[in-house]
Amino acid sequence: MRMFRNNVGKLPDPRTGRWVEFGVGGKGGGDLLGWRTITVTPEMVGQQVAQFVSLEVKTATGRVRPEQENWRRVVLEAGGVAAVVRNVEDAEAAIRDGL
Repeated sequence: MRMFRNNVGKLPDPRTGRWVEFGVGGKGGGDLLGWRTITVTPEMVGQQVAQFVSLEVKTATGRVRPEQENWRRVVLEAGGVAAVVRNVEDAEAAIRDGL
Protein backbone atom coordinates (compact mmCIF):
# COMPACT_ATOMS: atom_id res chain seq x y z
CA MET A 1 0.00 0.00 0.00
CA ARG A 2 1.11 3.57 -0.72
CA MET A 3 -0.65 6.74 0.37
CA PHE A 4 0.20 10.36 -0.41
CA ARG A 5 -1.03 13.67 0.96
CA ASN A 6 -3.20 15.46 -1.60
CA ASN A 7 -3.30 19.20 -1.00
CA VAL A 8 -6.28 20.66 -2.86
CA GLY A 9 -6.91 24.36 -3.26
CA LYS A 10 -5.98 27.44 -5.21
CA LEU A 11 -3.56 30.32 -4.87
CA PRO A 12 -2.79 33.38 -6.96
CA ASP A 13 0.25 33.14 -9.22
CA PRO A 14 2.62 35.81 -7.85
CA ARG A 15 3.75 36.80 -11.36
CA THR A 16 0.38 37.01 -13.13
CA GLY A 17 -2.16 37.26 -10.32
CA ARG A 18 -4.21 34.49 -11.95
CA TRP A 19 -5.62 31.79 -9.70
CA VAL A 20 -3.93 28.39 -10.01
CA GLU A 21 -5.79 25.32 -8.83
CA PHE A 22 -3.88 22.31 -7.53
CA GLY A 23 -4.56 18.84 -6.19
CA VAL A 24 -5.93 15.62 -7.67
CA GLY A 25 -9.70 15.60 -8.00
CA GLY A 26 -10.06 19.35 -7.69
CA LYS A 27 -12.45 20.68 -5.09
CA GLY A 28 -13.59 17.62 -3.18
CA GLY A 29 -10.55 15.40 -3.85
CA GLY A 30 -9.56 13.14 -0.94
CA ASP A 31 -6.94 14.19 1.61
CA LEU A 32 -4.96 10.98 1.15
CA LEU A 33 -4.63 9.24 -2.22
CA GLY A 34 -2.81 6.11 -3.21
CA TRP A 35 -3.35 2.46 -3.90
CA ARG A 36 -3.52 -0.92 -2.27
CA THR A 37 -2.26 -4.03 -4.00
CA ILE A 38 -4.77 -6.80 -4.45
CA THR A 39 -4.47 -10.20 -6.05
CA VAL A 40 -7.12 -10.87 -8.66
CA THR A 41 -8.93 -14.20 -8.80
CA PRO A 42 -7.44 -17.23 -10.56
CA GLU A 43 -9.92 -16.66 -13.37
CA MET A 44 -8.11 -13.38 -13.95
CA VAL A 45 -4.69 -15.04 -14.23
CA GLY A 46 -3.72 -14.40 -10.56
CA GLN A 47 -1.99 -11.10 -11.30
CA GLN A 48 -1.66 -8.37 -8.73
CA VAL A 49 -3.17 -5.01 -9.50
CA ALA A 50 -3.18 -1.61 -7.82
CA GLN A 51 -6.58 -0.45 -6.60
CA PHE A 52 -7.02 3.33 -6.26
CA VAL A 53 -7.64 4.52 -2.68
CA SER A 54 -9.00 7.92 -1.58
CA LEU A 55 -9.44 8.80 2.10
CA GLU A 56 -11.12 11.98 3.30
CA VAL A 57 -9.77 12.75 6.78
CA LYS A 58 -12.19 14.43 9.18
CA THR A 59 -12.24 15.24 12.87
CA ALA A 60 -14.80 13.48 15.07
CA THR A 61 -17.34 16.22 14.26
CA GLY A 62 -16.11 17.29 10.81
CA ARG A 63 -18.72 17.46 8.05
CA VAL A 64 -18.37 16.04 4.57
CA ARG A 65 -19.03 18.68 1.90
CA PRO A 66 -21.20 17.73 -1.10
CA GLU A 67 -18.23 17.87 -3.51
CA GLN A 68 -16.29 15.51 -1.20
CA GLU A 69 -19.19 13.06 -1.16
CA ASN A 70 -19.39 13.30 -4.94
CA TRP A 71 -15.66 12.48 -5.26
CA ARG A 72 -16.13 9.48 -2.93
CA ARG A 73 -19.06 8.23 -5.00
CA VAL A 74 -17.16 8.59 -8.30
CA VAL A 75 -14.16 6.65 -6.94
CA LEU A 76 -16.43 3.86 -5.64
CA GLU A 77 -18.34 3.64 -8.93
CA ALA A 78 -15.03 3.28 -10.77
CA GLY A 79 -14.03 0.32 -8.58
CA GLY A 80 -11.72 2.14 -6.17
CA VAL A 81 -11.76 2.38 -2.39
CA ALA A 82 -13.06 5.62 -0.91
CA ALA A 83 -14.01 6.43 2.65
CA VAL A 84 -14.37 9.19 5.18
CA VAL A 85 -12.07 8.41 8.10
CA ARG A 86 -11.90 10.01 11.52
CA ASN A 87 -8.96 8.14 13.05
CA VAL A 88 -6.18 5.70 12.21
CA GLU A 89 -8.40 2.70 12.90
CA ASP A 90 -11.00 3.91 10.38
CA ALA A 91 -8.27 4.37 7.77
CA GLU A 92 -6.78 0.93 8.37
CA ALA A 93 -10.22 -0.71 8.17
CA ALA A 94 -11.13 1.11 4.94
CA ILE A 95 -7.89 0.03 3.27
CA ARG A 96 -7.97 -3.52 4.64
CA ASP A 97 -11.64 -4.12 3.83
CA GLY A 98 -11.75 -2.16 0.58
CA LEU A 99 -14.67 0.01 1.72
